[in-house]
Amino acid sequence: MKRIGVTGHRNIPVEAVGHVQTEILAVLHEHGGALEALSSLAVGADQIFADLALACGAELTVVVPSGDYADGFAAPGERAGYEALRRRATREVRLEFAHATDEAYYAAGAFIADNCDHLLAVWDGCPARGPGGTADIVHYARRLGRPVTVIWREGLVRD
Repeated sequence: MKRIGVTGHRNIPVEAVGHVQTEILAVLHEHGGALEALSSLAVGADQIFADLALACGAELTVVVPSGDYADGFAAPGERAGYEALRRRATREVRLEFAHATDEAYYAAGAFIADNCDHLLAVWDGCPARGPGGTADIVHYARRLGRPVTVIWREGLVRD
């Protein structure tokens, strides 16, 4: 079974969502066959990836960074979206952090990079806005020698 992980921005400009979806689907179809999708189900790239992977028949493994992770889904509908995808997961990995911190987020991203065969990064190419951000996980995966596919629409600037 091929294992594909994701890291990416939470805030994806509306004009980029279609492009991101198309590129994620292209990678999922390219690998074909039995797939395992690894995601922390954060709003944005993680949830888009998980939803598309499930639609393609992949098994979903959710990597939960901390005991209070779900409390961070504060905007209307965010927690419901997270919980709906989490219920559809085949497996759940819970990291040992009590609280959602930068360290917990980095550990979750590193776990995904450590346990995937290919990492998708919905990334604008800019430095991480905090420890454990997308750029940090991309650099970590590349140091491991993991294939990384960066998905972003050229010329688009993130808020």
